[in-house]
Amino acid sequence: MKEVLNMKIVATTNAPGAIGPYSQAIVTGNMVFTSGQIPINPATGNVEAVTIEEQTRQVCENLKAVLEAAGTSIEKAVKTTCFLADINDFAAFNSVYAEYFTGKPARSCVAVKDLPKAVKCEVEVIAEI
Repeated sequence: MKEVLNMKIVATTNAPGAIGPYSQAIVTGNMVFTSGQIPINPATGNVEAVTIEEQTRQVCENLKAVLEAAGTSIEKAVKTTCFLADINDFAAFNSVYAEYFTGKPARSCVAVKDLPKAVKCEVEVIAEI
């Protein structure tokens, strides 16, 4: 982690690197704010997952890696924001999401017109350290 003012920039190779002018996450105080994660396989840099279930699983694994690099875990998530390319994927997305976010953090989930790399989902997390 790199410290900027009272913020620490989180960077890990266990999750996809930022594909723009942003950080994977920022730690400030006892909170971490992740950037949205899409289903990029960090080992290859490609979107390999096809179904909404596969893509959701990859997104959650990426978030786990970022949160761990920040010194916390997915169990300490307090809020998520979820973006779906198709609201009809809501139930299938939820089935995988529920496996990871067992603490049932507060959440917003919306359908959007498009997501980067034409993926089916993106999720960002706010968690306690």
